[in-house]
Amino acid sequence: MKRLALAFALTVGAASAALAADLPTPGPIPPPIYAPTVAYNWTGFYIGGNLGLGWNGGSFADSIGNTFSLSPKTLFLGGGQAGFNYEFGGGILVGAEADFDWLSSTASSSNTVVLQNPTGTPTGSTGSMAVNNRWLTAVVGRLGYAWDRVLLYGKGGGAWVGSNSPSLTIDGTPVAISGSNGSWGFTGGVGVEWAFAGNWSARFEYDFVGLNQSFSIPTSSGGLPASDQFTGNTRNIQLLNAGINYKFGGW
Repeated sequence: MKRLALAFALTVGAASAALAADLPTPGPIPPPIYAPTVAYNWTGFYIGGNLGLGWNGGSFADSIGNTFSLSPKTLFLGGGQAGFNYEFGGGILVGAEADFDWLSSTASSSNTVVLQNPTGTPTGSTGSMAVNNRWLTAVVGRLGYAWDRVLLYGKGGGAWVGSNSPSLTIDGTPVAISGSNGSWGFTGGVGVEWAFAGNWSARFEYDFVGLNQSFSIPTSSGGLPASDQFTGNTRNIQLLNAGINYKFGGW
């Protein structure tokens, strides 16, 4: 029995050695496979909200030489925006956006001036003016460049501001005026946006709004002639605002 067991063990060992000799030599271990990094894609429709601050600027003047310069007043604003972006290869982005913001009812009062009549002679009357903006709407095009999740952009287009009609006071008495309760003009700005989580992005931007606005006084008052017209000169609102956007679709 011992001889038989020894013979069986030798046979099995020889067979195992022969099988091992026939096996191929192991090759090098391949490197690990990593999933490719996918760059953020800004293409798609988006909606969002914003909050910020604004400042009035400019003046009103008539053909006689009476000028009311608006003193800067801080305006608080808040509203929303909606738009569409399309990102080309290489990071170039084009888009369009519509914004609507409510403005705080803080009036921008002008300086008090000594009025002049059509001959350029002081009338002895003093006048002051105030402008009260209530809302701002803008429709703009956007052009930008994206570095993955960071986007730098510029914007430009048309703007409309709704406001109470400018109020004119002469010698402390309000004077009836005739004119539009709104004004229109152009807007332009720059901003930066960061896609911080999934389809959510945060932005910060500066905007300049140049406005056209005019009014007249129907009847003579304080030495001013009837139908005397005041026109806004370099009338503007400057804005700083921050916002959050949500983009629909994949990223």
